[in-house]
Amino acid sequence: MIQFLGNIEAKADAKGRVFIPAGFRKQLQAASEERLVLRKDVFQKCLVLYPESVWFKTQSQLRRRLSKWNARQQEVFRQFVSDAEIMIPDGNGRILLPKRYLQMAGIQSEVRFIGVDNTIEIWAKERAEQPFMDPEEFSEALQGILGDAPWEEEDENDQ
Repeated sequence: MIQFLGNIEAKADAKGRVFIPAGFRKQLQAASEERLVLRKDVFQKCLVLYPESVWFKTQSQLRRRLSKWNARQQEVFRQFVSDAEIMIPDGNGRILLPKRYLQMAGIQSEVRFIGVDNTIEIWAKERAEQPFMDPEEFSEALQGILGDAPWEEEDENDQ
């Protein structure tokens, strides 16, 4: 199972090419993930890179929850998959971020790659330098989620 962790600054060149951070590239190589899927995040103004296997699991999970015979649900699925594009890093570990994706995320040239579970988010640097949540709001939310749960080690099978 692939897990990314880190917050790494990078620059896109004039053509929109950007180096995937070395630590993330090593993880992708170790997991034999040569192809990535790029999509704008559903909730935030950032881009998300999915290792191809993670993308297909995510797409399958969505597909199972939606009916092919419900027009609205078909539109949701269509929108989800039509905003995605295959990325194959070149020999130097760069990917080309198409202009429409750069515009969707408000990226000029400086970016931050943030490892989030089994995906990599790409943010405009200035947007990612701000806290995602107010610190007090974050601590309250975390307490609300985990505060009453007994502390125990998670079994690998629970993940």
